Amino acid sequence: MSLTRDDVVLVTGGAGFIGSALSRAAIGSASRWIAFDSLHEQIHDRRERPQDLADDAELVIGDVASAADWDRVLSDATPTVIIHLAAETGTSQSLQHATRHATVNVLGTAMMMDALVRHDVHPRHILLASSRAVYGEGVWNGADGEFSPGPRSHAQLEAKQWDFGDAVPVPSHAARTPPRPVNVYGATKLAQENLLEAWCGSYGVPLTVLRFQNVYGPGQSLINSYTGIVSLFSQMAEEGRAIPLYEDGRIVRDFVFIDDVVAAIRAGIASGKSGLFDVGSGDPSTISQVAELIAKYHNAPPPRVTEQYRDGDVRYAACGIEATVAALGWRPQVALEEGIGHLQRWIAQQEQRITTAR
Repeated sequence: MSLTRDDVVLVTGGAGFIGSALSRAAIGSASRWIAFDSLHEQIHDRRERPQDLADDAELVIGDVASAADWDRVLSDATPTVIIHLAAETGTSQSLQHATRHATVNVLGTAMMMDALVRHDVHPRHILLASSRAVYGEGVWNGADGEFSPGPRSHAQLEAKQWDFGDAVPVPSHAARTPPRPVNVYGATKLAQENLLEAWCGSYGVPLTVLRFQNVYGPGQSLINSYTGIVSLFSQMAEEGRAIPLYEDGRIVRDFVFIDDVVAAIRAGIASGKSGLFDVGSGDPSTISQVAELIAKYHNAPPPRVTEQYRDGDVRYAACGIEATVAALGWRPQVALEEGIGHLQRWIAQQEQRITTAR
């Protein structure tokens, strides 16, 4: 069931990258659109309404881990659809700030559930933005068949043993790849899934869980060093610097454009289907390939391999999207090179806007 003019939509993290893009695309489909967001300084350089948030969206500044803030929201509105985007992100960062990640991602989700019960609110649909991080290193295919290797140890990374011998990684599929997170962030996202599956199952609320791969595109934070590797690379290349590549440059990711992610969320809501769905481009790339495209765009020096690494990072993260395409009637439309071009032009516009403002 698509959004209707009778719907009240509550989006946690609704003033962030994905939430703002979603608001601009879908706000006209609902009677009220409420963006509940803490405006965290790591994402927002100013604690004020973001320019990218749709004009008609109602911004409520608050913390999902605060019962009082939830009471403030639900005393004023009875949401029929909840899109739960709010989360602390960053795989490496989560190892140093585990409490912060658990507070926002796990406690914040539990606080939401308790507040819904407290205010007797039973939405007709909840959609959770989850992450490819729940899979950890996923499944690899070795000489003795498929296996789940678990996390790469610090000693392994220090020895520059980037892969798992001669084994070959297998794209993740929600229906058959076991979730085995290898960092705190991934563990908290899996906890979100489990909490909401239990709660929604008990109250008969359909729950759509979308496991996003690496989302990029216009609107993403240009000040957050823990997310948005494409935007980070873009700024380096624009400045004429050689992009540094961690490990051997062959880390694999699936970069999915923001417009395709927004379309997947809308398709998930419209479907009314409960379940776990992978959302990616379906066309994985190495970080070296991405860096080379960006460097070429800016005529920057070639990317350079540094052999640096981050504890908690996975070697391979990509998914199969066939099941999502079949179930939700959604398909990504923006290829990587096209999406990178859109992002470069948007970054240039932001810089021009800052220069003009001065």
